[in-house]
Amino acid sequence: MSMRDDSGAGIEAGTANQGTGGAARRSSRVRGHRRWLLPVATAACLLMTGVGPATAAPATGSSTAAQAPADILQAGAQQGIADGYPGVIGMVRQGDTAQYVHAGVGNRATKVPADPKAKFRIGSNTKAFISTVLLQLEGEKRLSLDDTVARWLPGAVAANGYDGARITIRQLLNHTSGLPDYLSAVRINGPYFLNTNPREVLPPQTLVDVGLALRAPTSAPGEKFGYSNTNYVLAGMVIKAVTGSEPAAEVQRRIIEPLGLRDTSFPTDDPALYGNYLHGYVIRAILIDDGTVSNVQVTGSAGAMVSTMDDLAAFSRALLTGRLLAPAQMTELKTTVPVTADIGYGLGIEHMKLSCGKWAWGHNGAVLGYFSEWLSSEDGTEQVMHANNEFHLLGGTPGQTHTNKAMTDAFCAL
Repeated sequence: MSMRDDSGAGIEAGTANQGTGGAARRSSRVRGHRRWLLPVATAACLLMTGVGPATAAPATGSSTAAQAPADILQAGAQQGIADGYPGVIGMVRQGDTAQYVHAGVGNRATKVPADPKAKFRIGSNTKAFISTVLLQLEGEKRLSLDDTVARWLPGAVAANGYDGARITIRQLLNHTSGLPDYLSAVRINGPYFLNTNPREVLPPQTLVDVGLALRAPTSAPGEKFGYSNTNYVLAGMVIKAVTGSEPAAEVQRRIIEPLGLRDTSFPTDDPALYGNYLHGYVIRAILIDDGTVSNVQVTGSAGAMVSTMDDLAAFSRALLTGRLLAPAQMTELKTTVPVTADIGYGLGIEHMKLSCGKWAWGHNGAVLGYFSEWLSSEDGTEQVMHANNEFHLLGGTPGQTHTNKAMTDAFCAL
């Protein structure tokens, strides 16, 4: 069933795919572990990273408790369009029943409506896939999360005061390594934002070296949380050192294929998208450019994957309910380090107390042209997520704030 208005927005009901067959400095304060920030210094665009607490703005007007969750999410999607997004999609899932919302367009040239079944770049939601592979390897006794980085990657972290012999794999996965984020370097983020060379070769060790050169250590390994994409580039390198295979191949073999995630992929060099996908857009000054084709090597195992609402929901449910990990590894997955009073970061996922008092697991993903977020209950029976197809490496925009609030309110209303 579909209910549409004249703008092409709508709510569609259906059964969710179960996956059994088929990025001046302003810190974002919407729900999420990490945001890209875009300061402008003279003619140069300098990108930074930041952390925002997982809280939603207070409800205004009538109580959302009396509204259906999908209606709340749909209103947020339409507000996102009013804020300037080309398109917004979302999903509310209870048990095996899903409702999909959409507003705006998936392609500004053709004006095709944004399709809630379409593929999009999931950015840092990739991190949960990478941590899952490493946890599986530990369960197979092929490594320990308490192994040092130097054990598996000798010499990879050995510059500017950093020592891989003092950093563990666990500290990579929960962002307590103290390593700088290579995406803060103009050498990396400048060309990425401008999208000047989507096929530029950027080996993982190059990204790590750029990160290490940014600054000397400001904290000891394990001392405190500090979100850094460098951690997950190294995590991917560890996967290859242990298995002999690229992390993308291990994700494919261990997660994508067993769960039947037919619309999920891990591109390693091809910057294009294929099939049914949302075009991704980038606001530069007063222009909005198509950034669909962008360099996946910039994010690699920290954020290069592509998926859909259905596949991402199927993966997160399988992960949280133990389908992918043994009990000992499930405990490690959900053991968190403090980010704020209401947020803890586990291994590639975060645990947050929402403004309504409910707790949820989730994560977000932000790459050029795309921004997405998801929330799930502990047992995976309640899930809400959304994605939009505009991201210009700036956190705290009105669209992000409003769609985040709608997602949180919808989850609270379940």
